[in-house]
Amino acid sequence: FVTFMTGDLFVSRPHLLSHPQRYFYFFFCYIPVFIWQCIKANIDVAYRVVHPALPIKPGIVKVKTDLKSDTGLTFLANSITLTPGTLSVDIDKERGVLYVHWIDVKSDDSDTATRIVVKRFERILRKIFE
Repeated sequence: FVTFMTGDLFVSRPHLLSHPQRYFYFFFCYIPVFIWQCIKANIDVAYRVVHPALPIKPGIVKVKTDLKSDTGLTFLANSITLTPGTLSVDIDKERGVLYVHWIDVKSDDSDTATRIVVKRFERILRKIFE
């Protein structure tokens, strides 16, 4: 009861989150993708840690996002941060940009970095939060 009454204090338009289809996307689409990405990232980071040459190329990349809601952006930033090897540094909501510290920058190009880092989560989070 308390959560229902105070939900709008923390989430804009909380009634949208009560739709069963959003729960379906969260539990059956987002959670498996997130777990799979974490497993792959853990293996990658573990390899880099035990490799004698320590093959890393750290850097901060600018990635674009189409998410507009605060909750969606927060979930995206937290998903990136909780995935080993990446860390959300800043969000520029007006320009739709996240700055991400990446342990092994594969591309300095913003579009390529966006495709690699963000798109795996963004497509699902848009269906849940927007």
